[in-house]
Amino acid sequence: MSDLQRNMINYMVVCVNDYADRHGLSYAETFDYLLRNKGLDFLEDCYDAEHTLSLDTALDDLDAICKRNEGLVA
Repeated sequence: MSDLQRNMINYMVVCVNDYADRHGLSYAETFDYLLRNKGLDFLEDCYDAEHTLSLDTALDDLDAICKRNEGLVA
């Protein structure tokens, strides 16, 4: 596994955990929600930019992406 892949995984784990805490969900519920509503795809596709932003901004972006894909948490 490359350093980039490891960093992306670590970043995605932090985002999932903090998103869960923000919305009062379990980590498993959050993972499933982000997977269903393209949040994880967004984090992977936009990693280069997203990981340079604040975590609050990344979580706000996840809210917007999931809402756009008919997610109901945000």
